[in-house]
Amino acid sequence: MGKVLVAYFSASGVTKALSERFAGAIGADLYEILPQEIYTNADLNWMDKKSRSSVEMNDRASRPAIGNKVENMEQYSTVFVGFPIWWYREPSIIDTFMEAYDFSDKTVIPFATSGGSGLGDSAKNMQAFAPGAKVEEGQKFSGRAGEEELKNWAAKWL
Repeated sequence: MGKVLVAYFSASGVTKALSERFAGAIGADLYEILPQEIYTNADLNWMDKKSRSSVEMNDRASRPAIGNKVENMEQYSTVFVGFPIWWYREPSIIDTFMEAYDFSDKTVIPFATSGGSGLGDSAKNMQAFAPGAKVEEGQKFSGRAGEEELKNWAAKWL
């Protein structure tokens, strides 16, 4: 088995805290998907149809730029990808991430934080951006999910 990576995008810090606990629980490397232009509170106002996040999510071709890179992606055989649910799916920056690397022969498992919405078509969308990968269905977690819960969930791929 190759190395394991927990890659995540977090706008509010909830997914970041969960991802840090998760990586620690399973002994994985951790990578934060940082947008080239950090989201402000105004950018994240989903009630404003002109906010940056609303505009990005309403344009399926939107690809927000990522400001950092994963070093030696080829060393990872399993990549857990974490994100908050936006508009019932993965944020557009996750699409940018999936298109930025060759995921051939890798297992990709999405996980998300959300106050209510499930993952929707996130796994199917991510599979389309990584045709050589095996993208699993994934799971939504409470931002307060504990290490044991995360470790038990991940066990089937480790």
